[in-house]
Amino acid sequence: MKPLCSVQRLAVCALVLALFLPGFARAAEATAPKKVAVPNSECMDCHEAEFKPRKKGEKPVWIGVKPEVFAKSVHSKLNCIDCHATLTETPHASKLPPAQCSSCHEKPAAQFAASIHGMSHKLGASDAATCVSCHGSHDISPVKQADSPVFKLNLPKTCGTCHDDPKLTKDYRMGKTEAAGHYLDSIHGRALVKMGLVVAPSCNDCHGVHDIKRSIDKDSHTSHANIAKSCGTCHVGIEETYNASVHGQLLAKGDKRGPVCTDCHSAHDIEKPATAHFKAGSDASCGKCHADRLEHYNETYHGKAMALGQPNVASDVAACYDCHGHHDVFPVSDPRSRLSKDKIVGTCAQCHAGANVNFTSYQPHANPLDSVHYPILNKVFWFMTALLVGTFSFFGLHTLFWLFRSIYLYLTDSKTFREAVIKQNRDDVQFTRFTPFERTLHLMVVTSFLLLVITGMPLKFYYTEWARAIFKLMGGAGVARSLHHFGAVITFTYFVLHISDRVVALWRARGSIRDPQTGRISVKRIWSSVFGPDSMVPSIQDFRDFVAHQKWFFGKGPRPQFDRWTYWERFDYLAVFWGVTIIGFSGLILWFPAFFTKFMPGWIMNIALVVHSDEALLAAGFIFTFHFFNTHFRIEKFPMDTVIFSGRVSQTEMLHERKRWYDRLVASGTLERFRVKDEWEGRKKMAKAMGFIFFGTGLVLLALIIYAMASRLGH
Repeated sequence: MKPLCSVQRLAVCALVLALFLPGFARAAEATAPKKVAVPNSECMDCHEAEFKPRKKGEKPVWIGVKPEVFAKSVHSKLNCIDCHATLTETPHASKLPPAQCSSCHEKPAAQFAASIHGMSHKLGASDAATCVSCHGSHDISPVKQADSPVFKLNLPKTCGTCHDDPKLTKDYRMGKTEAAGHYLDSIHGRALVKMGLVVAPSCNDCHGVHDIKRSIDKDSHTSHANIAKSCGTCHVGIEETYNASVHGQLLAKGDKRGPVCTDCHSAHDIEKPATAHFKAGSDASCGKCHADRLEHYNETYHGKAMALGQPNVASDVAACYDCHGHHDVFPVSDPRSRLSKDKIVGTCAQCHAGANVNFTSYQPHANPLDSVHYPILNKVFWFMTALLVGTFSFFGLHTLFWLFRSIYLYLTDSKTFREAVIKQNRDDVQFTRFTPFERTLHLMVVTSFLLLVITGMPLKFYYTEWARAIFKLMGGAGVARSLHHFGAVITFTYFVLHISDRVVALWRARGSIRDPQTGRISVKRIWSSVFGPDSMVPSIQDFRDFVAHQKWFFGKGPRPQFDRWTYWERFDYLAVFWGVTIIGFSGLILWFPAFFTKFMPGWIMNIALVVHSDEALLAAGFIFTFHFFNTHFRIEKFPMDTVIFSGRVSQTEMLHERKRWYDRLVASGTLERFRVKDEWEGRKKMAKAMGFIFFGTGLVLLALIIYAMASRLGH
């Protein structure tokens, strides 16, 4: 091959240069320092941070960019114009478009644009969150760095900047006010912030990161259809249980009636299910869908104690989920249900040891007004209602007639009337009417009755503020229940003591029923012993006295004279027997349900509750109105008759009101046996003070009961 001539060599060199010179130039350009259109140093000439007030009168703050802070940020290697792309020269216009994050963060920017925050900006909501609102501006730190605003521990505070602002939540109708604040008080917030458990969910775990949307949007993390899945990210086992339940099945079918996690646990106020507060609120949550069931559950002891805020309610009172299940709610017909025929006894036995099949027939949602499904309960309810209305109507008229007659006499014959009252109170000649034993029994009646009313009536009127105040003062429904049982024990005690005393008295007087001439048992003497004037058993004479008294009310006859006992006193006496029997037996059923359902059906507890509650109301209303009037508040006795404390009655009063008794004692020669020999004046003040406390308490309770009934009727 011939060597190239000089011309040829020049041609080859030119060709090589033409082929490779552009590449060399580009390489040189790449390795050489890049010349920026507007270098950061020029920006810092004006924008380096300065400590000065934003407005007149405000405290100085840092304004601008701190170079040392920016140097530590995640964007420290970038130039200003990488984000502020519209900037081409300096100085620039006073206002520039915001920094563009999408040039590097394309996917998050696209998600943000479709989010509630991004859409709000498109609609002109200038206060809606931007990238800077959450991540910061020139001090952006990596997300997993502890000083980042979007670090998991800091996220609630960052979100709370807007979502805890009352003005913003109102202006933008966010719905949830102080959401971040509520979250921090929740079990999730305490676990994350106070305990430092970064596995606990923060705002973005539930709502999303850049793709946050309204809960009504179908693809929102917190939409009705997706909320169980979102919660299931952490609560995997519970999600599976819920999905299989009747609620989960409704959700799977797209039925919006199916409750989801937030319906029961709330969104930002989630608390431990074991707390009393959660348990009390859970019933209201169930009642959103099952209002009819909740209404009648509230009338049970469980519902009332729950409403009255029992402190240890979590362990003592059954809420809806204790019977129906938590996340595993199934129809009763489903074998998996806690109320299925194979599991219901065990469910009841969780609280009621010894519960059996009979016990399970108790109806916790029974409606007394439903005669179709609860025929026996309905009949009992109307019987008790008729008894209440009838008793109060009858004795209400009786009291009004007596009151009007007394007022008439006071106005027309006041001098004689007053002289009689004064004389009977100052009369030194006095006779025993009640023995110390009888007065002691009456003291037991009064104290136990007031205790029973104070601890029982708040349950009946659980929906009032005064009921909650009384239970709170006592220490809760648990303490009230124990005190109520103690009052019942006192009641049974005085009842047994009285019956025993009567049996002993009859045994001692057994000789009086025999004819002294023949020695045989005399029917006439038995009749006299049972229905005589010294007996508390009503007789034909009581009916005659009642008729005579009514005539006197209307000025159609003289004021009747009575024997040792009046017809209204005998009625009160029998009312105690009726009340102790009816209230006592029904109360025992409610106190020991597992025992009584060994030989009785469980629905007897429903009957017992209606009877016990209404009969107690009848007793309280009767005592605090009619008995108080007959004994203390009629004009000749006002303000108080102290006979039950002193046990004595003056001769003037006997002649004025019980002349038949006085004449009978004189005729039999036994009057002196009743003359008082003990000293009463020394105990009079103390006894009166006790009396005023007793019936003063009764009057307050009467006013509260009337208020509660009126407020219930008003609704």
